[in-house]
Amino acid sequence: MVNHQHTLAKPVTSTGIGVHSGNIVNLTLLPAPANHGIRFVRTDLPGRPGVTAHFNNVVDTSLATVIGAEGCIVSTVEHLMAGFSGMSIDNAIVEVDAYELPIMDGSAGPFTELIQSAGILRQEEGSKCYFKVNTPITLAENGKSVTVYPADQFRITCTIVYNHPLIGTQTCDFVVTPEIFRKEICTARTFGFLHEVEMMKRYGLGRGGSLENALVIDTDRVLNEGGLRFADEFVRHKALDLIGDFSLIGMPIMGHVVTHCSGHAFNHAFLEKFFSQKESWETCTLVSDALQANGS
Repeated sequence: MVNHQHTLAKPVTSTGIGVHSGNIVNLTLLPAPANHGIRFVRTDLPGRPGVTAHFNNVVDTSLATVIGAEGCIVSTVEHLMAGFSGMSIDNAIVEVDAYELPIMDGSAGPFTELIQSAGILRQEEGSKCYFKVNTPITLAENGKSVTVYPADQFRITCTIVYNHPLIGTQTCDFVVTPEIFRKEICTARTFGFLHEVEMMKRYGLGRGGSLENALVIDTDRVLNEGGLRFADEFVRHKALDLIGDFSLIGMPIMGHVVTHCSGHAFNHAFLEKFFSQKESWETCTLVSDALQANGS
């Protein structure tokens, strides 16, 4: 855990394809001052409207995490947000010239490399605040569940269950640090089943989707050349999505998050439950490796 906020050391740019539109998308990441947070700006719209990356601004979770405010919509933010959170970036401006972020290779790996290429700047004027969980918070429904338990670090345990021979039941467990995020989580790719991909294309979705930016699974094999990056790449990507979705709470959580069969929509529902249960957490800063409560 760190006691200062961080931003990018310099602007960086990248280009990729939008997974649903199939259009080329240009992306620029810029430094931002302490206490600014992560804010997306649509450079393709008149007046360059923006939206802050916060769960209150989530407008859709059906296919990806979509945020929007005052006429500004930005889709598929979860992988970039996971990169920011995993690399401990608190403040940045994201300029994008389309309604969706580029899908890159379907993971947070390219975004993480982009952040590393910019450099990470410690902001001495900004103390880093955390949500410190004091008593468990649980949301469970229809076989899905998310619980956060008290812990002195950000730890995630994810379990997925699929009735498919290549997936089955998988569980991963990580204490999330920048080093672990880079080595064990950020390169896990999004995945889908061949019949789902074909159906999406029939409805005009997934125009930019390909084996270059997603794992595609048939009845008995992975169609991607080279196969899996990890034996449990499927559940690692769910952990990546969770990190991105939970970053929208606005501050890092000091707690152990345990999920079972959760996804974007259920993660978002849990964040709403988290904020409604204020007696279970407090906000804290780190001072000389000790916690200082700021109240809830």
